[in-house]
Amino acid sequence: MIIGYARTSTTDQKAGLEAQLRELVKVPCDEVFQEEVSSVDQTSRGQLECALQFIRKGDVLVVTKLDRLARSVKHLLEITERVEAKGATLRILDAAIDTATPNGRLMLNLLGSIAQFEREIMLERQREGIAKAKAEGKYRGRKPTGDDVVAELKRLVADGVPIAEAGKRVGISRATAFRVVKET
Repeated sequence: MIIGYARTSTTDQKAGLEAQLRELVKVPCDEVFQEEVSSVDQTSRGQLECALQFIRKGDVLVVTKLDRLARSVKHLLEITERVEAKGATLRILDAAIDTATPNGRLMLNLLGSIAQFEREIMLERQREGIAKAKAEGKYRGRKPTGDDVVAELKRLVADGVPIAEAGKRVGISRATAFRVVKET
């Protein structure tokens, strides 16, 4: 059985998710798991976890790009070990990697290391850019959460709505909702 996995970091990336799903349909995948969640928050990637639990011996887990699966070599190796422990393999379409072969396993480890390196360099440049903008007085940071949003969040929580759900309803992230409630 061929199992596909598609992920985008935010709900604003609909086109990216649709493109991944089109590629997975071409494979063709028997089952596709999809989600819109950041790879940085690995604890909330429920559909990836479902896909990893779903696979069986002889199955193939397919992703369109390596960065849709993992951001660090450590996480990539953990996923690969889980897939292989079940007797399944991993295929990454854009890099033509298939862990069913020794060359595929080698390329997966090399590209995983390179992807992590690129991400770390990008984050370093971002931090440098922010520091420079702050020094020049051009950096404003993120827009503060509006008083009306905070008031609505507090009202919902007071009415017994869980904080994460209340945050979702008012349009702020889970982390921001918990921070706002903690501060008040």
